[in-house]
Amino acid sequence: MLQTAAARSTLGGTFKTRFEVIPALNDALKDEVYRLRHSVYCEDLHWEPNRADGREIDAYDAQSIALIMKHIGTGEYVGCARLVRPSVADPAALLPFESFSQGSQDPAVFDFASVRREQVAEVSRLAVIAKYRRRQGEARRAAPASGDAFGTEHMPRFPYILIGLYLGVVAIARLHGIETLFVLTEPRLADHFRRLGVEIRQIGKPVEHRGMRIPSVMSVSDIIIGLNPYVRPMYDEIVEAVKSAYRSYQ
Repeated sequence: MLQTAAARSTLGGTFKTRFEVIPALNDALKDEVYRLRHSVYCEDLHWEPNRADGREIDAYDAQSIALIMKHIGTGEYVGCARLVRPSVADPAALLPFESFSQGSQDPAVFDFASVRREQVAEVSRLAVIAKYRRRQGEARRAAPASGDAFGTEHMPRFPYILIGLYLGVVAIARLHGIETLFVLTEPRLADHFRRLGVEIRQIGKPVEHRGMRIPSVMSVSDIIIGLNPYVRPMYDEIVEAVKSAYRSYQ
């Protein structure tokens, strides 16, 4: 990844001119999220059955905070993600990853009883539309996470959509007082996080869920403190956009 002063200073501005991260705070935006997920999870990947209304919705959406990314030039929605929070009615009810990875979690590595349930969430339903997943090896993934996403030393590039979605999740988590993020992640995605200065810790054995996935945990505070200086301007732009959206909604 480039580390020049010029690259650091322009990354945030470049992202701002190309993409916008938007919290799905109203029904119209939530509908766009569900339609985008349907195009990826149902029509492209066939991980979920096609729905007559063209919306991919599950039981966890009622307790989730969703976000969507828009391409500035075209106005097209290109990616989305959500934060699944514990149920208000039943805080002890399992999050999706807890259900999928039961028996694989290692209590010696992470003590679930040590975190307050109201301060945790799971990152899930990350999706990027087909035209941005068409490089070799990415078409069968919901979001591009190939090993060469950052390019090479001689031909670097930056995965704006994927990283923008994750930074948007972090920004929204901080606004909602969420401190601990769980994720079922592809093994190679952990390397992407490390390049950003993010510590992601494996908390259980790999499980099979639409491919091999690793149950992992991240600290929101640690992410923000340790964020690579190269990426910080981009995160700052996303934070301002997210805060502006919440102010407009109130």
